[in-house]
Amino acid sequence: QVAAYMLGETRDICANWLVDVPAPNTAIGKKCVPFKIEMVVRGNLTGHAWRTYQSGKRMLCGVPLPEGMKENDYFPQPIITPSTKAAEGHDEDISAEEIIATGLATAEEWATLSRYTLQLFARGKALAAQRGLILVDTKYEFGKLGDTIYLMDEIHTPDSSRYFYADGFEARQATGERQKQLSKEFVREWLIANNFMG
Repeated sequence: QVAAYMLGETRDICANWLVDVPAPNTAIGKKCVPFKIEMVVRGNLTGHAWRTYQSGKRMLCGVPLPEGMKENDYFPQPIITPSTKAAEGHDEDISAEEIIATGLATAEEWATLSRYTLQLFARGKALAAQRGLILVDTKYEFGKLGDTIYLMDEIHTPDSSRYFYADGFEARQATGERQKQLSKEFVREWLIANNFMG
């Protein structure tokens, strides 16, 4: 129902797969041919991006990361850090150049996917702000039906997105306190702490 609501609230940005929701846990939709990439978009330096940054790297998926950032700081503008959509095993970071070079998307398709991703993220942030939340990062998946690119899967749900509570965000950043969040990060942190990585 969260996904259905969010898909309805973003339908003016791009076509999406959802046709109907006849019952709370049932969705009827268009079957598309998926792009084998996840369009990960980040507004803040957190999670995987923070771990990359903390390790000293200043490049993520071909995107340069500014110097002097702290965990959870806002990027100057949202960045797209795509990953491959692995059939099995783990998704891998990939750059826009690699996506085009390997034929996962054409240059024209990539331009459309990027534009949709940033517009969807801006809408998601606006919707979250109405509820006292910050949409920190999320991922979108797209596919094609004929010549049309469709937004697929669920969007802006706790499974695909990380939210911070807006109330007290700046104060917590100033003091270095951990941000209050709604996400799966606590599961990832436990797995990493217990040597379940990769």
